[in-house]
Amino acid sequence: MANHIFILATVMLLAGIFGGLVNYYLYGDKDPDAASLPRFLVVGVGASFLVPVVLDMVNSELVLESQGDPSQLLIFTGFCLVSALLSRFFIDNMSDRILNEAQRARQRSEEVEQNLRIIQSELLPLIDTETEHDTASLDPQITRASTELDITSGQVLKILSNGRFIFRSLAGVCREANQEEVTVLKTLQVLTSRSLAGKVSGKDGVRWHITEKGRRVLESSL
Repeated sequence: MANHIFILATVMLLAGIFGGLVNYYLYGDKDPDAASLPRFLVVGVGASFLVPVVLDMVNSELVLESQGDPSQLLIFTGFCLVSALLSRFFIDNMSDRILNEAQRARQRSEEVEQNLRIIQSELLPLIDTETEHDTASLDPQITRASTELDITSGQVLKILSNGRFIFRSLAGVCREANQEEVTVLKTLQVLTSRSLAGKVSGKDGVRWHITEKGRRVLESSL
């Protein structure tokens, strides 16, 4: 049995070396970055020595049958040689597959991150609404901001604060404020720049909401 194992190891080694040499002369000039003879030899020998593992995975008795049958040993040699010759193809194919999987995983990660940002932007107004804060009069910035509100800004803030929905559409705010869309949009943009209102983009388009700062400014102006 020890002699047979030695014979199999010799066969795998020679087949791997021969396959590595063939791949080197076939592909060495086409791939200058990988045109290293030791690299091809190592890859060929490694692929050849994987043949017994593959045969065991498919429940093949070829290793044992080759012990007393030269024809089976010849077939085993052929498997090793084919594995060594195709080692470059399998490695390149596996590398491309791993690279594609990594790119898909990165895309999925970016999509998940974007969805989390959207969810976070939608949840923050809800959290602010249900969170009790300090009295607005204690914050001079809130008092100053309340005195700077014009009539239209105050009206829009009231609509955002008292409406049935937390996230309001531009058309809904215009209809309730009885104002032109251009005027309301400009007011919403000003309120957003002052952090008194915010906007989120979802599947239904852009929606506007009042921030906690806007709510406190509105309460201090009453």
